[in-house]
Amino acid sequence: MKRPDDIPLPPYAYVPGRDARHAESAFDAFHNSVQPGMSVAQLSETLAWRAGWYYIERGYHWEAHEVLEPVWMNLPPHSAEQQFVQGVIQAANAALKLRMDRPKATRRLCDIAEDHLAACDGMTEVMSLPLAAVRDLVAALRERAILATAQ
Repeated sequence: MKRPDDIPLPPYAYVPGRDARHAESAFDAFHNSVQPGMSVAQLSETLAWRAGWYYIERGYHWEAHEVLEPVWMNLPPHSAEQQFVQGVIQAANAALKLRMDRPKATRRLCDIAEDHLAACDGMTEVMSLPLAAVRDLVAALRERAILATAQ
């Protein structure tokens, strides 16, 4: 995946119930990078797709979901790529729930993410993102949620 030199970070990581939501137009450039009829290869080069993982890595979980959704919606239905992107979105949601101190919801979303990622078994990379990186994130989130529940 190309390094996202051109991707600005939002001024803060939004957490529902704690922060003001970003302006409705804040992600227009990301959404506009995705057009109907794009191939999987073209979608993997969009600003929206490249920003999604970049945001997840930096703790912008709500924002990641926001920019990834149009990519997911434009992938071929039921394809491994669509399942993969849905898995990435659910991992972002799981991370957000963990930040919101909701470990049970985090574990449930990790289950959902893993179910989506299972559609990619046998693949090492999907849309230029290593499958192992997403699986490692989901495993780490699950572990942190289990620890949080035990406390």
